[in-house]
Amino acid sequence: MHPSPQRLSAFVHGHVQGVGFRWSTRVRALELGLVGYAANLADGRVHVVAEGPHAELEQLLAFLRGPDTPGRVDTVVERFDPARGELRGFVER
Repeated sequence: MHPSPQRLSAFVHGHVQGVGFRWSTRVRALELGLVGYAANLADGRVHVVAEGPHAELEQLLAFLRGPDTPGRVDTVVERFDPARGELRGFVER
């Protein structure tokens, strides 16, 4: 179990820019009560950082890997760490 808030950092590879991927990630994260951001990277990936309860972060990760995201996700590389607590809301960068 993970009693304290966690931080998910996920790098999403595939055709995920210019297709509404960050927007849909933001919507799902807000539905789950998470804070953080989704940012386009120069190499075509999207970096998703979210903080909250581990179970909700796992749901967001499942969404990122699932069939309901716009575009095409080839792979997601994720890491969990303790939450830092500096994030507010969930934004697209």
